[in-house]
Order: sequence, then structure tokens, then C-alpha cells
Amino acid sequence: MSQLDLFVIGGGSGGVACARRAASHGAKVALAEDSRLGGTCVIRGCVPKKLMHYGAGVPHELAMARDMGWSFGEVRHDFRGFLEARNREIARLEAIYRGMLDGAGVQVVKARARIASRQADGFIVDAGGEMFNTRRVLVATGATPFFPDVPGIEHVVSSDQVLENVYDLPGRVAVIGAGYIGVELACIFNGFGAQTSLILRGDEPLRGFDEDLRRHLTDQMRASGLEIRSRSVVERIERAGDGLRLHGIEPALTVDMVVYATGRRPQPKTRGIGLEELDVRMDHEGAICVDEAYQSSVPGVLAVGDCSDHGGNGIDSGQHDLTPVAIAEGRAIAERLYNDRIQTVRYDTIPTAIFSAPEASSCGISEVRAHAEGYDVEIFKANFKPMRTTLGQHAHRVFMKLVVDRKTDRVLGCHMVGPDAAEIIQGFATAMTAGATKADFDDTVAVHPSAAEEFVTMYQPFRG
Repeated sequence: MSQLDLFVIGGGSGGVACARRAASHGAKVALAEDSRLGGTCVIRGCVPKKLMHYGAGVPHELAMARDMGWSFGEVRHDFRGFLEARNREIARLEAIYRGMLDGAGVQVVKARARIASRQADGFIVDAGGEMFNTRRVLVATGATPFFPDVPGIEHVVSSDQVLENVYDLPGRVAVIGAGYIGVELACIFNGFGAQTSLILRGDEPLRGFDEDLRRHLTDQMRASGLEIRSRSVVERIERAGDGLRLHGIEPALTVDMVVYATGRRPQPKTRGIGLEELDVRMDHEGAICVDEAYQSSVPGVLAVGDCSDHGGNGIDSGQHDLTPVAIAEGRAIAERLYNDRIQTVRYDTIPTAIFSAPEASSCGISEVRAHAEGYDVEIFKANFKPMRTTLGQHAHRVFMKLVVDRKTDRVLGCHMVGPDAAEIIQGFATAMTAGATKADFDDTVAVHPSAAEEFVTMYQPFRG
């Protein structure tokens, strides 16, 4: 039986990051994954989604090219060929992940692992019949798409299928869901030319984000031709000829593809891997409850990423189910356990981006949350047409917002909708992590002409 320092269950971003870093510090590590290495992000999430986001944005770029004097003949797109190219890139990245683990000395087992028993000095892990004796176990199994109990739900597809499979571009698509994934997939299909409807229960998508950001992005998506059906709940789905008919929304809608993006949950991945037998505390969705050190209720069993729940520590885990967060958590564990170094994950200034059309990004807290937490805030806003679209009749406008603590002048929130929002927010997240004040923003010389300069030239508080 192999004797290990750490056994990692799950080959996604968090598990791989922890395994590699722990091995680099001399720990003996094994990792089990019964699917493909890379997890949700690489295989069926961030990477294929971003490639599709790029592809869906080309028609807009071509329209701007015409505004700038370029002319070309008939434009055609091979959607199926594009998806095949996307999948070749994912396969290349998966191979790189395997190479990185091999290079770090991590033993990789292609099997579903379970904690078979607890021992005085650790645990016995069964990975496809191969037994391992390990001092600690890290659970990094991620999450899977959640489907509500709706008649006809067997006819729908999940984001996993959209981002992994190869298929023809559907003519009509309905995307159900108001979070990151729903918004992004709706914009992708709309960009490629499908007649697309985004269906959500509330008034606007992206609950939890700043209200002004949500409102502006909703207006911009509608201006791009995306139909958004607010306050709508699908009650039943049925076959209707060659299509699928959605009932419960008015008017009823018939489409060729229905995509459910109603969230992801840790179950069933955290079930059946030995956690219940050990009495590991989990929440109602199967997420493992952890403390500040990512330790579960059972010493020696840790968890990171989407399968963990920090709720008891005052951290809103649902807003931080992000790949870079899982990576940071995994590395923090390895540093603390195998390098005697405390590495803190800064949850208060995590930047995040929605790869919609146009893009949106955010760092820090919203205006509503700032008020709820007792801050006396000043608000700074900018709303303008970007230079890159001024030669045409494009509807896109850039929106920027700063939420500032009046007492300390510290920037609490930074929010944007517009081209390159994801790239722009990264630098400002660094400044906010360093504790930047509004005066620091004001003292920074702007890059001109650029959209990003508006963040350091807004000087008059918003009155409204």
C-alpha cells in the first residue's frame, strides 16, 4: 500500500494546484480523477466558453471594420468546424495538465476515489481498487449542473453539453438562468446569429452584482438583439414538431434548443466518496463545511473550490465559485501544510468578469451591500460611447462606477460594463487589494485615449 502525505480527490483547478504545490515542497502526493484532468474550467467551463465568446464577437468586429472603410465579400461561418477546433485546443490543454502533474511527481490515478476508512495516522483511500494510506485527504470534486423538477426536463441540455459537444448551430435557443453561465451562453448564441431568448425569474440577471451594472448590461444586451424575458418561469417543456415548446411563459416559446443554466451543486460528486461514513459536515447541497484553513469537521479532511462551503466564516461562497479562487485556496493549503507559510486568500477584492456582450466586470462590493454594511458612501459614475464605435451606429455604451467609503476614502467597489472590461478590472483589483483610496485613483495619470482612463478621471460624486 502506497504511503502518502496527501491524497487529492478531483483533478480540477483547485485539486491540481494543491497537488503540484505540495509536491514541489517535498510532499508525497497522489491525485484521483475519473474524468478528464482540468475540471470544469478547462474542459467544460472557462476555457471553451472564452473561445466561444471570442468567436461570437467576430460579427461585431466585422461590422466595425466596415465602419472603418474595410470591405469584403460574403462572410460565412463553419460552426461545427469551430467547435471541433475548440475541442482540439481543450485536448491540448488537458495533456498539459497531465504533464504538469507528472513533472511535479504527483501520482495520477484515473478512477473515482473514496475514503475507505479512518486510521490512527490518517486515512485509507480506495482509488479504483488501488489502496493508499495517506495522512490527509483534499476533496476538490467541484460541482455539476443542477436541473429543477420540471416536466419535460429530459429534453434540455446543460452548459456542460454546450461547451463539450459538437453540434450544428441551432436556429432558435432558449437559455434558462440568470447567473454567469446563463448570461454568457445567451450572448454567445446571440452573437453567432441564433434567435436567442434569456429567461429569468427576476427583473434582471446577475443577482448579487451592483444594481447599476445589472441594469446597464441588461439594456445593452437587449440593444444587441438578445430577447430577455424577465419574471418568467418555465412550467413545462414538450416536443412540438421539430422543436421544443416552453409553457408557463407568455407568450409561449418554441425553440430548437433549451439550455438550463440554473446553477451548479456539489452533489452528487461529494456523495459516495466516504464523507458520510466519516460524519463530515455538509450543507443541504452537499458542500463540505470548512473553516478558515479549509479544514472540514473531520481533522485531516480538507476541501476547496465549488464543493466547499465557507458560510460559517462570513464568506459568501456562492459569489466566489471561481477557478482562480479554487487555485488560491489549493495553494494556500499546500503552503501552510508543507512550507510552513501562511498564505491568505483575499476574498474581499476578488475580481470577476462576465464574458457577455458587452463584457462586464466587478471587484469589491456593490453600492447596496456597502449601505447594508453601514458605510457612508460616495458614488462616482461614467457613461459614454467608446471611441472604437463612434464611426458607426452601434448601440454599445461603456458604464463605470466606483463605490467609495466617505470616511476613509477607500475604494470599496469598482464596476464596469464595456469592451475589455475583464482585462481592465485586473489592474484596479491590484490597487484595491493594496488599499487604494479615491485620492490614489485621482493622483494616477490617465492613459489617453482609452476607456480605462475614466476610472481615474471621475472627480464629481454622483448626485441622484
